[in-house]
Amino acid sequence: MWHQERHQRIRALLATQQRVSTDRIVAELGVSRETVRRDLLEMEAAGSLKRVHGGAIRVEDEAPIAERAQSKVQAKRALARAAVGLLSEGQTVFIDAGTTTALLAEELARLANLTIITNAIDVALALRGSEGQPPRHEVILLGGQPNPRAPATIGAQTVAEIARYRADLALLSPVGIEVEFGASSYDAQEAAVARAMAEHAQQRILLADYSKIGLRSRISWCRSADIHCLITNQRAELETSFSQLQQAVQRVIRV
Repeated sequence: MWHQERHQRIRALLATQQRVSTDRIVAELGVSRETVRRDLLEMEAAGSLKRVHGGAIRVEDEAPIAERAQSKVQAKRALARAAVGLLSEGQTVFIDAGTTTALLAEELARLANLTIITNAIDVALALRGSEGQPPRHEVILLGGQPNPRAPATIGAQTVAEIARYRADLALLSPVGIEVEFGASSYDAQEAAVARAMAEHAQQRILLADYSKIGLRSRISWCRSADIHCLITNQRAELETSFSQLQQAVQRVIRV
């Protein structure tokens, strides 16, 4: 079966269902899981669907953040803990919005005296300190428009405010990371925020769990060669494109 026919049949499945599992596609098409994985990667790059854990959804039905927040929590928390180990007191740090960086905010309680600049409302709230206790960090919440997809600010004002700062590090969590396409995200305005943070930081540290390795989302915002450190899970080594990605970025930490 030619790949064009496979893609057509996958689109037909998604036309009648909000979500289709990898197992269902394998059964319907009579091909291997690796073939389906490649097809889904190609179709996502073309904007035909969105890959999620265990299958795919229509692009207009991307999984809500509440659902994504419950996925791979242990793997994401391990990334957050590794990222904290790279920070030092007195640094200025950009943090973008996402389920992984929300866990990172919880782990930052181990440190003090950072300046944290973020568009993520949940990150800012987690680091605000408790009643009667001063905050351990200086936290700057960027202005802008509320993001309907996540608790964060987005838009031209957010990007303009980022340009006012120069950070030591940008801690960013992409939707996907692939050797040729680099770090990418699904939403254009979220990608614009991540790109601005990457451009105005001396070093770029990306937190990407194993499911994001080899994945292209809609909009690329950072080249692989410009990534100073990629933090991912040991399981990432099972992805076919990992070895090439490891050579492209400057450093990889596997946890």
